[in-house]
This record gives sequence, C-alpha cells and structure tokens, in this order.
Amino acid sequence: MTELESFAVELSREAARAALPFFRGDFAQEDKGGPGAFDPVTEADRAAEAAVRRLIAARYPEHGVIGEEYGEDRPDAERVWVLDPIDGTRAFIAGLPLWTTLVALRREGAPVIGAVGQPYLGEVFLGGPSGARLLKDGAETPLRTRVCPDLAQALIATTDPEIFVGADRAAWDRLRGAARLARLGCDAYAYAMVAAGRIDLVAESELKVWDWSALKPVVEAAGGRFTDWRGEAPHAGDGRVLAVGDPRLTAQALPLLAAAVAA
Repeated sequence: MTELESFAVELSREAARAALPFFRGDFAQEDKGGPGAFDPVTEADRAAEAAVRRLIAARYPEHGVIGEEYGEDRPDAERVWVLDPIDGTRAFIAGLPLWTTLVALRREGAPVIGAVGQPYLGEVFLGGPSGARLLKDGAETPLRTRVCPDLAQALIATTDPEIFVGADRAAWDRLRGAARLARLGCDAYAYAMVAAGRIDLVAESELKVWDWSALKPVVEAAGGRFTDWRGEAPHAGDGRVLAVGDPRLTAQALPLLAAAVAA
C-alpha cells in the first residue's frame, strides 16, 4: 500500500471504533429531512466523522475535508478527504450490518483512493493506485470484479426504488426488467460486492459527493467501471451513478437510462 492508502485504512478503522459501540444500542438520533422525508442522523454519525477529522488534522493539516455531518474545510486543497461517517444510517438504526463507513481521498478534484468499511463484519474494502483488496482478520485478499458480458445474466442492485424520482424510476424499472435478478437495501455495501465479484451492476440517483467518492476507486481498481448515467465521470451536480463489474455492461445499461437523463 502507498502511505495515503494506509492512512485511508487507518481512518476507516478509526471511524469503526467510534461508530461500532453505538450499533444495536441506545443512541440519540434526529431527522434532518423536511416534511414527508425522513433523513436520519445519529450520535454515531457525528462521533465517527469527528474522530476521522481529528486524525486528518493531526497527520495532514494541509489537506482539505468534505464531510456529510460537519461540512467543508479547505475544499479547494490539492488533496481533499471526502467522508460519509455512516452510509446507510437507516440500516444502522434497524440493526442491519449493511451500513458502511466511507473514506475517500480526492486529488485535484478526482477520487483516487477509497475505503469502504463494514465495522460489524470487520471488513475494509480498499481501492487505489496499488490495486483493490479486502482487509479482514489480519489478511489481505485481492478484489476482482467478475465476468458478466450480458445484462440479461446480471445481478443488479439499488438501495430503494422508492428513492428514484419521476423518469429515474422508469429508468430503473427498465434496467431491472432487462437483468436476471435484483437485490435491494444494501446502500454502499452493494458497490463493495461489485468489487468483490458478487454483484454485477448498481444504479442510483440523488447521491451526494460523499455518497460515491469512496466507491469509484474501489470499483475501478477491481476492474469495474464507475460513471454517471451519461457514461461520463460522476460529479457533484448530478447524483446519478452507474457501477458495473464488467465494463461491457455499461453500453447495455446506458440506453435504458438515457430517457431519464434527457428529461
């Protein structure tokens, strides 16, 4: 691992140490959503991001930080850490071990290192310049996406179809109709399974930059492709992402998503 990849793993484990004691326990929570929209944040979210920010400030004070809970600090720096302390807060509240801690390093605006941690399972999925690997129980296992050239044979995923709005929902329905099997409710863990060769495609919309920045390096370092619904690099102004294990699936999926992009 490079020095910064190792530090990303250290940050992931620090987030785990802060969040895991709250899991399946009693903790404070509140709703950040407006009327008719439930958007929870917990004591664990804030504790994990605060812990990670302290480590970054101590080790690399010149680096910037963008985090879901505590906002931006030097977002225009050459190197910026992008943090989602608990992705899948609803799963966390429900006691389901599908939530993750997301840590990304962005250089000159593009994510180059990503760490996806599942603390309850003791897993860290890492992607960066040295490749993709799963760190678990003191061992490192290389990650590789699987061969799946045909969408009709693909296992696909999204967190919740109800989150799709308008034409985006119709696009997901077309994609699901073309695939072999769909699984729901996995949040960012589904992307880790793309890198691990278990899931072939994930499509989502309405994502923030902290939701996807750690995922792109992990999927791509494992051999996959990570784009927006136009087939271009994802960006903060859109929120639609498409991750595939076999890059050939991108050309089959994009036409099914095109009407939503045009709308």
